Amino acid sequence: MCCLSLGSIAQVNPYYDDKLLHFGFSLGINFMDFATPEATDTIGVRQSSLVPGFSVGLIADLRLTRHLNLRFQPALHFGDRTISYKPKEGYTLPFNSKYGDKISIIAIPITLPLYLKWSADRERDFRPYVIGGGGVSLDVMPVSAQQSPVVPNYFNYFAEVGFGVDLYFSWFKLCPQLTYSIGFNNQLIDVNSNHPNVAGMTAEDKFYSQVIKGLYSHQITLTFNFE
Repeated sequence: MCCLSLGSIAQVNPYYDDKLLHFGFSLGINFMDFATPEATDTIGVRQSSLVPGFSVGLIADLRLTRHLNLRFQPALHFGDRTISYKPKEGYTLPFNSKYGDKISIIAIPITLPLYLKWSADRERDFRPYVIGGGGVSLDVMPVSAQQSPVVPNYFNYFAEVGFGVDLYFSWFKLCPQLTYSIGFNNQLIDVNSNHPNVAGMTAEDKFYSQVIKGLYSHQITLTFNFE
């Protein structure tokens, strides 16, 4: 009886993937990170913790072949990164700033990625896939010197890979998806430049930026796509 019921459900739901164009939305959690190459031999710099954030997005999917789709998936992410500073052996922290040995950098980027999605053959209501592509991101609330002594640029471009599975239901499909993205451009703004976002920074606070060579974004995102 159970098998008959499952079989009936499988026959009821439409084959969404035969549509030339379909849409959806996504909800998920993200873990933002910075790769921070060190510029000195005296102070260690690292991402101290991965704090979960929230992501929400839209989906536009174009069918190219039976197994290949082109996808545009803009999303808004809310996240936080914490950078820790630790002196190496024989050195001390010369901090005279209110920030101490840790700083927090809040980020609210909009990502605009374009993907190719390759899917295996559907088995009943289950269809695994891999996805890859890239795009650009724009932070809608850029950090300033009044918020953090390490100020990232609002613009970034990145590559992203991931995998997931399409789960088919009567009126929609649910797609759990895990992706990993790597940013390519150095987002660190030089504190000695004329950039308006670093204006007014004190000499003590400039130390936080001067002990690192750059900020390169990494992000893990677990999303649940509804299509």
